[in-house]
Amino acid sequence: MRNAPKTFNFGEDHLTAGIALSIARGTTKGLISDFSRIKIRNSSKTVANIVENGDPVYGINTGFGPLCTTKISKEETKILQTNILKSHSVGVGEPIDKEIAKLMLILKMNSLAQGYSGIAEATLDRILWHINTDAIPVVPAQGSVGASGDLAPLSHLFLPLIGLGKVDYKGEVIEASSLFEKTEMQSLDLGPKEGLALINGTQFIAAHAVKVVDKLQSCLAQADIIGAMMIEGLQGSIKPFYNELHALRPFKGNLYVAKKVKRLLKGSEIMEDHANCNRVQDPYSLRCIPQVHGASRNAWLHLKELLEIELNSVTDNPIIIDEELTISGGSFHGQPLAMALDYACLAASEVGNISDRRIYLALEGNSPGVPKLLMNETGINSGYMILQYTTAALASENKGLCFPSSADSIPTSLGQEDHVSMGSIGGRKALQVIGNVEKILAIEMLTAAQAFEFRKPLKSGLFLEEVHKKIREKVAFADKDRVFATDIEAGIQMIQNQTILKAIEEVKERENLEMEIPFANEFENY
Repeated sequence: MRNAPKTFNFGEDHLTAGIALSIARGTTKGLISDFSRIKIRNSSKTVANIVENGDPVYGINTGFGPLCTTKISKEETKILQTNILKSHSVGVGEPIDKEIAKLMLILKMNSLAQGYSGIAEATLDRILWHINTDAIPVVPAQGSVGASGDLAPLSHLFLPLIGLGKVDYKGEVIEASSLFEKTEMQSLDLGPKEGLALINGTQFIAAHAVKVVDKLQSCLAQADIIGAMMIEGLQGSIKPFYNELHALRPFKGNLYVAKKVKRLLKGSEIMEDHANCNRVQDPYSLRCIPQVHGASRNAWLHLKELLEIELNSVTDNPIIIDEELTISGGSFHGQPLAMALDYACLAASEVGNISDRRIYLALEGNSPGVPKLLMNETGINSGYMILQYTTAALASENKGLCFPSSADSIPTSLGQEDHVSMGSIGGRKALQVIGNVEKILAIEMLTAAQAFEFRKPLKSGLFLEEVHKKIREKVAFADKDRVFATDIEAGIQMIQNQTILKAIEEVKERENLEMEIPFANEFENY
């Protein structure tokens, strides 16, 4: 993640996934600059003039969707905007994670603050208040088809503006009316176009994509380290990571992973110990780490680049250029992110898939010095046998979740919205797959650390020695069976807390080392 700025000007500065997360986590403060406020006020005034003139403009003085030909009187335009929030709040299922809901507010702010949506300045100030006060609306997970915007979840997100819905405030879920009592705030009176501007857009999809970029990058970074440790434990060859090989097929992800793993193994006594062995080839799960991890990194990079465009775009409808030009288009359609999220979902699944294969490989007992099932006394002990059952189950579950959501479409809105992206489902599903991958990687980390132990008294290089030390601070070497679920839970916490990534950074700082890996800026910053 890039070093986030202390402040961010909505609608003016360039938003990235990392900055959005920094705002959500309170590290960066979001502001509306004077420059943006002028644009916001001008756009709002343009909408007021359109209403006054009476010329029909979709969503301002007409109905919505199939009711687009129904004219709405000047007196009823405000009622229309309140009603749309009520009627479109049809989400079901468990609430989304609070941070994702907060990201939705942040992403919506950045879109509306660009001054092409006709939103009132006071409405944006209220949304900013919700962000800064951490009074985050409760949003059900299901109900969006990812086109005409994320209508249902965005409606729930903004119900509190009119005194309805629920919010998560100071660790408690309360009614919006109770929030107003606690904070002495009052509900807003939405003006023309405002309701539609609030609920049209891709912010549910994009907020999930922000989390996918963040969590998948963490998995990819840790998979490289764990894979390198498994190479040490099983005495894999260093040659498949030579630059001379990858220069002949120079995919960015391959080059990055190969150089990173080779750097992690630098100075290893374990690698030197079998430098002249007669083994010709390693199994693919070791030998093809650059190709498989690298392909997943390329997919991640694709999502990151598309998401960054989306985060700085205007995605509601209609777009207000000026009084003479309002455009009812389709920028709310989630297809650009929907397809990329499906690609990222597959990329995540493959990281877990090859990780499971390395775990299986470690249990076979075919590497000199490493006992079958990673335990010397088996028979009475099952060793690490059943941990691989868990990773097999998780890897298989992920395969079932990889059907691309964007391959589906169901007509809605009486056929007016006859092709939809289903990106909302793809985003939720990608995070589910990544959650399973975190668990698989945790188990591979435990098995790699166990295999690594059998190489003593030989030492690895500085990086992996420190990584192994950090693992052993949480999970001890196993010389007999125990309740491995406890170990796994500790491993999952380590993956989620990025323990081994922090260990690498500690070594770099302590030893004043640089890895000098190609494309590091692209793959490590977002």
